[in-house]
Amino acid sequence: MPSATTEMTVAGKHLEVRHYAPRGHAVVSPRPPTLVFLHEGLGSVGLWRDFPQALADATGCPALAYSRQGYGRSAPIALPRPLSFMHDEARTALPALLAAAGISDAILVGHSDGASIALIYAGEQGGCLRALVLEAPHVFVEEVSVISIARARESYRAGPLRERLARHHGDNVDGAFYGWADSWLDPGFRSWNIEEFLPAIKVPILLIQGEDDEYGTLAQIERIERQVAAPVERCILAQCGHAPHRDQPAATLAAMAAFINKLG
Repeated sequence: MPSATTEMTVAGKHLEVRHYAPRGHAVVSPRPPTLVFLHEGLGSVGLWRDFPQALADATGCPALAYSRQGYGRSAPIALPRPLSFMHDEARTALPALLAAAGISDAILVGHSDGASIALIYAGEQGGCLRALVLEAPHVFVEEVSVISIARARESYRAGPLRERLARHHGDNVDGAFYGWADSWLDPGFRSWNIEEFLPAIKVPILLIQGEDDEYGTLAQIERIERQVAAPVERCILAQCGHAPHRDQPAATLAAMAAFINKLG
């Protein structure tokens, strides 16, 4: 069955959602968990491209990707976003989505801001989690992140970046971009830190990061490894930037599939 894009109403707001049924005969278990994809700060369902389908096929797990409110074809959001936007997503929107979709056994596949949301959720709630698969997670603010986001804002104002993002976000494009960039560049965001949630995480974690990540360093990975109460695997990819599933798709897919397939 091909993937299907639909809308779901979650907490009174419509969200763009895409379901992926695994093709082929790979099976993790008789009742495999659902892979739930949490996109980056400028991401959406469409920007995952065909990666969720490929991971579903490689693991035998059904998958779901959604555009958070203010992204893709989901409901718009008013600006400015609160600086607690990742905490709010983990505490309210994500649990509501899982409940509405009937998902009680999940592996969260998070990228960048999505990975941070997954960590907050796992540290505070996490009752339905089998594991976490995280690309380029942030647990504190680094200067390299601030510098790169400031450059992205200049590129957006110049035009080409806005044009590219508008193909995926439509009328949400300005809200999606400035909601992300202005939050990260707000002086009050410099103290943002989610390390307090790490010791409570008990599920296995795969951490993937590119050696050339322009938005974060390996210090993020190292802090997670030191503080979680769970087995952690890392995959550091050469010639790879902030989006391993786009920059090194074959290696990223192989690492994720191997990790998920041995969970049992």
